[in-house]
Order: sequence, then structure tokens, then C-alpha cells
Amino acid sequence: MKSARLLVFPMLLLSMAGTAQALEFRSVGAAPAVLYDAPSIKGRKVFVAPRGMPVEVVLTYGEWTKVRDAAGDLSWVDSRLLSTRRNVVVNVANAKVREAASDAAPVVFTADKGVLLEYLEPVGGGWVKVRHRDGQGGYVRASEVWGE
Repeated sequence: MKSARLLVFPMLLLSMAGTAQALEFRSVGAAPAVLYDAPSIKGRKVFVAPRGMPVEVVLTYGEWTKVRDAAGDLSWVDSRLLSTRRNVVVNVANAKVREAASDAAPVVFTADKGVLLEYLEPVGGGWVKVRHRDGQGGYVRASEVWGE
């Protein structure tokens, strides 16, 4: 009986290892945020993130959140400086935002690399619904943005 329990635990761990975990994204809030190399204001300041910048939440430790940016760099930020309002950043030279989630749909506008777009919702089929700060909205391929 004891040996059966010893076998179940490693099997459970192996089954959990293959389970995909959903990514959690947030954006820097209304003001720029200082990113640190440690979860403390005594840490080394590594970057000032502009407002709206999307980040992937890696883990939360007390009042601090470890985040990954679009370049893949890891740093720490005061959790209070993050917003649940989501943005994505264009990661290609010329992303086409379309009227519908289809390559055949008319182009509403194009966005250059580095442009922030408000993330509205996933649509499926590799598309996301977005809105530019000027109010124009539409659908962009998920592969053309980061933070979704």
C-alpha cells in the first residue's frame, strides 16, 4: 500500500509537467514604472517602462511582480503600478488591422513595429480584436503583436 502511494506521486508530477499554463498579461498603469533587478526599491533600477507597456506576469512575491517584457527581459515592478487593462505591442514592420478576422477583409489601418494597441478580446483562429488610441479598431493577426 505504501509503495503504491510512492508511485502515484511521481506520476502526478509528470502529468502536471505536461499541462499548459495560461499566460497572464498586464500593462503598466497610468504612469511610467521603474523596473528593478530585485523585488525591492533597494534593487538596481534597470528600466523605466512607459505607461501602457504590456508585460507578462511571471510570479508575484508580496507587493512585487516579476515580469517579462517583449524583448524577453525579466525584472521586478511594484504590483500597484500594473493595470489589468491590457495592451499589445506590434512586433512586425507593418501590421494590418482589418475590418474582420480574415485576410480577405479590408484593411482599416496599418501599425508600425512598437505601436501600442488596446487588447479588446481574442477572436480565435489566430486573430485578436484591438483598438488604437485614436479610436480606430479592428482585427490583427495574433502573431503580429506581443502581449496577448
